Amino acid sequence: MSRAVRAIIDLAALTHNWDKVREFAPRSKVLAVVKADAYGHGSVHTAGALTAADGFGVAGIDEALTLREAGVTVPICLLSGFHEPADLSLMARHAIGAAVYDPAQLDALDAARLHRPVTVWLKIDSGMHRLGFAPEQVAGAVARLESAPAVGDLRLMSHLANADNTDDDYTRTQLKCFLNTSRNYRYPCSIANSAAVMAWPDTHLDWIRPGLMLYGASPLLGRSAAELALKPVMTLTASIIAVKHLNAGDPIGYGGDWVCPTAMRVGVVACGYGDGYPRHAPSGAPVWIQDCTAPLIGRVSMDLISVDLSHHPHAGVGTPVELWGEHLPVDTVASHAGTIAYELLCGVTARVPRQVLA
Repeated sequence: MSRAVRAIIDLAALTHNWDKVREFAPRSKVLAVVKADAYGHGSVHTAGALTAADGFGVAGIDEALTLREAGVTVPICLLSGFHEPADLSLMARHAIGAAVYDPAQLDALDAARLHRPVTVWLKIDSGMHRLGFAPEQVAGAVARLESAPAVGDLRLMSHLANADNTDDDYTRTQLKCFLNTSRNYRYPCSIANSAAVMAWPDTHLDWIRPGLMLYGASPLLGRSAAELALKPVMTLTASIIAVKHLNAGDPIGYGGDWVCPTAMRVGVVACGYGDGYPRHAPSGAPVWIQDCTAPLIGRVSMDLISVDLSHHPHAGVGTPVELWGEHLPVDTVASHAGTIAYELLCGVTARVPRQVLA
């Protein structure tokens, strides 16, 4: 029998969140971000559900080829760019575009002789200072791309550093830099991520690039997914596989860090860091059992966690436990664990079966 843990993927919730994207930015084309296996949700069935997307954003060539092999025909962009000249022939063969942000990529495009030109998204560093050409370098980069036979469609993009914080004006600073740099060209432009889609309407240019909001987690600081009318797409669930009746003073798990304050029932749940539950989640982090939360107690181990069943007298072996999802927002669990929803969703491991609900 398989382990009693699975990730339930609700495609109806995904399409609901897609509708919210279109409500916020009805006039922009949408490059739906499905990198990291669609943030752990499964890129193939995610892309299959987002039939209205104008394109998909992935990290690298392997992710793009997975989509092409599954029959996805719309444009795909390698958001992390291409890394070897040999990638260009694969991109041309499979109609895959890429972000370009480094002079070495310009050299590779100059030298390439492809049977079909590729789409290039020239990345401008508007202030994140991670990838991209500085504004004063853009004119030279554009000129080289315009003269390269390997380049077909050309688009301009940037990335926002602080869009999740609606009180931070740096997003306006970045947008101004990007617009000032790109205004001399008539190429399509893109700068908006999920947070900008929801909170910064001036960033809704020719293309938007929603990611996290599609999967039902909040992209904005201080705002819950429910407040933003987003629905969780993934519910990570497991089952209680044992119940222990312990005494006051009994320690729980590795290290004995947590000690029972009184006689109590403890449930052992078949999920741990080997499944993607955060090892650093502290005692007190919530799980959902039946109709309310229960606290995690003791250290998270590879395959198991322990929970306090003091307020769940009817829970027993076989009772489902929601680690995050429909009743317990992934953002809440991430906050307790000192991390972000992105890490939890992307971290659900391959040994966890995905159960897709159409």
